[in-house]
Amino acid sequence: MSVRFELNDDGFLVTDLISVQAVDRSFFGREVDGKKIHLTLEPEEALYLIDVRNAECEKDGKAISFNQAAERFSKHRKFLARYYCYRDWRDRGLIPRFLDEAQGPYLKSPVEVYPSKAASFPNVKAKALFFDDDLMAVIDDEAAGERLFEDHWFGQWGTYKAKKHGQFLKLDAYEALFLAEHAGLKLNESAKHIQKEALKRRPDFLDLYRVYEDWRLRGYVLKTGFKFGTHFRLYFPGAKPSLQTGQWMHSKHVIHCFPRSTKMLISEWARAIRVAHGVKKTFILAIPGEPVKATAHSPLDFLLYHRKDGGIDTPRHDAPTYAMLALSEEEEIGGQELAEAIEASKKLGLDLMLSICDRETSITYYRVKRIELPKSTYEYYEIEWVQP
Repeated sequence: MSVRFELNDDGFLVTDLISVQAVDRSFFGREVDGKKIHLTLEPEEALYLIDVRNAECEKDGKAISFNQAAERFSKHRKFLARYYCYRDWRDRGLIPRFLDEAQGPYLKSPVEVYPSKAASFPNVKAKALFFDDDLMAVIDDEAAGERLFEDHWFGQWGTYKAKKHGQFLKLDAYEALFLAEHAGLKLNESAKHIQKEALKRRPDFLDLYRVYEDWRLRGYVLKTGFKFGTHFRLYFPGAKPSLQTGQWMHSKHVIHCFPRSTKMLISEWARAIRVAHGVKKTFILAIPGEPVKATAHSPLDFLLYHRKDGGIDTPRHDAPTYAMLALSEEEEIGGQELAEAIEASKKLGLDLMLSICDRETSITYYRVKRIELPKSTYEYYEIEWVQP
């Protein structure tokens, strides 16, 4: 027998006993006044039952269609993306529920601790020439340049993977500014001038530089991530620009900075993660600036129950595993919005699951895991493409 319910001014209501029992067994609906005589349905639940389970919905005693049931919600922000993300999780045999049911913190948000050791750098006695339009500097003191490259992996000596092709060290703006501030490098221009020139090209230059500086001061090596569609590629402490065990050292991580003041199309942002995943690199999201404070309104969409021991978690016996933020391929997301979603999921003690609905209503999932970089005041997260 098909499930039946009605749409009235207060929302969707399940009243007949057989439908109540069928809906409740599948973890749809909420009790009315603490009793299971009647159940109310959230819009996503009602539409899923109509769309996938062939449920019958009535209004004023007449059967109505999916669109007639959904019409009052058509102006709500990202409503279809939210619905299709809900539907996809349900279609996987898993259970999504609603944020107001949360009873966390659930302590299900593991932290990846990265090694951190204060780095020291020699006093650079050479002088560099900065080229304004190129945002690069050159050290033509061969001995000083080669030492900076070989011992600390600053800049590029010679040509990439061909160190003997050329004899001078080339530095990008991040490296030149860092060496000027932390290793006494003399330049023909001031640090203020370099920042001014860089900001003409990149309004977020200082945010990117502070992330570069944060990791460099803890012994990591950062180089351009241009080939991978990100800001930096990352090497762990001890990395050298030379052949290791007969092979060139390859980075295993990339860093992308997402300042709170910026916005980015979801499709562009997701593309960078997929490129990193495709070349087997861990994608690290950096959110520079002061941590956000919890807001009264949570930007999250659903609590997600996952799998256990060959079965599935259920709201009656288990805790949720993730918090979902539903997004659309065509929308922009701001650094502030994403930071607030991450903060809200951290408060629940859950990892964030970014669920992106594309134009064909297919859903792609990205899991966000916290990174602890000891003594850093910034926020860093590993983001991995997953198949739930």
